[in-house]
Amino acid sequence: MDVDGSSDSSQGDEFVITGDLLLDNAAVGTYGQICTLTRTAPGDEFDMQCTASLSLPQGQITAEGRFTVTSAGPGPVTFAITGGTGDYRTAQGFITSVNASDTESNLTVNLIL
Repeated sequence: MDVDGSSDSSQGDEFVITGDLLLDNAAVGTYGQICTLTRTAPGDEFDMQCTASLSLPQGQITAEGRFTVTSAGPGPVTFAITGGTGDYRTAQGFITSVNASDTESNLTVNLIL
C-alpha cells in the first residue's frame, strides 16, 4: 500500500519478506529480504531490486539482485551472494529462488567458500 493509502504499487514501494529456512522440513535458520519496486510497466509488469540475508547457526550469507515480474509471475530468480559472516565470511556464488506457492519459495544456494 502506498503512503497515500492507495493500494496501487508504484516506484519506490518496499516489500519486506521474512521466514524460516527449512531443510527436510526442519528449521535450520531464518531468512529476511527487502525489495524495492524500481520500475512499473503496462500489463502489471514491474522490476524489483532486493537484498536478502540467510541467518544460519554458522553465520550469515548476504545476497542481492534485480528481477522482472510479469503477469505470469517472476519465474526463477537468481541473486548474487555478496558476502557473509562467520563460516561464510569469504562466501561467493549465487542463490536461485523458485516460488513453490504464494507463501513459500525453494532456495538453492550455490556457495563457494
